Amino acid sequence: MKLIFAKNLEKTYSTGEIDVTAITSADFSIDSSSFVSFVGPSGSGKSTLLNMIGCLDRPSGGKLRVLDTDVTTLDRKRGAAFRAKHIGFIFQDFNLIPVLTVFENIEYPLIMVQKWSAEKRRKRVNEMLEAVDMTDQAYKLPSELSGGQKQRVAIARALATHAKLILADEPTANLDHATAYRIINLMKQMRDEFGSTFIFSTHDPKIMEAAEIIYTLEDGVVNLTKGENP
Repeated sequence: MKLIFAKNLEKTYSTGEIDVTAITSADFSIDSSSFVSFVGPSGSGKSTLLNMIGCLDRPSGGKLRVLDTDVTTLDRKRGAAFRAKHIGFIFQDFNLIPVLTVFENIEYPLIMVQKWSAEKRRKRVNEMLEAVDMTDQAYKLPSELSGGQKQRVAIARALATHAKLILADEPTANLDHATAYRIINLMKQMRDEFGSTFIFSTHDPKIMEAAEIIYTLEDGVVNLTKGENP
């Protein structure tokens, strides 16, 4: 089973009387445990593609299957439920909740989505804190952390629900060079340890270098430029 399969995938936005095509007849597939980048200039459709895979936006045409589910048929409520159960997100600006501690930020999706018992949540959060080497920072607020530490917390939060798919939108854009490399290596380590697939929307050559598969987008067209279609 392909983790993601797209055929003739299209996305068009209507702005008044003008239709703007963001994605044109995209064909691609991605296997489990992959490390994949979508790259291209601003406005090329990278974020649109991630949003459709993440059930934040619906395609205008074509097929899109994620984890053996035809996500083109999901309404907003079912899309949110699918996203919460199967997909983790890592953002450029971290998106941590400022009034919650590191521990509570990682725990948050387990309360809101998984509704696990307190004991099970505590065990999982501690596992993730150890995995990203943040155990000693568990009770600090985001404002007390460096950018690299914040992104470690974001990675732990994305993986806490056992998500099989992690979508990362420019995750190194706000990090210095050395920290970006450490975060990329950490994400690869997490892929190897947990078997999750990481898909990036990025301009960062460091991520492109680390990616095993690269799809390049230009004017809404998707082309494979590194690796092989599984």
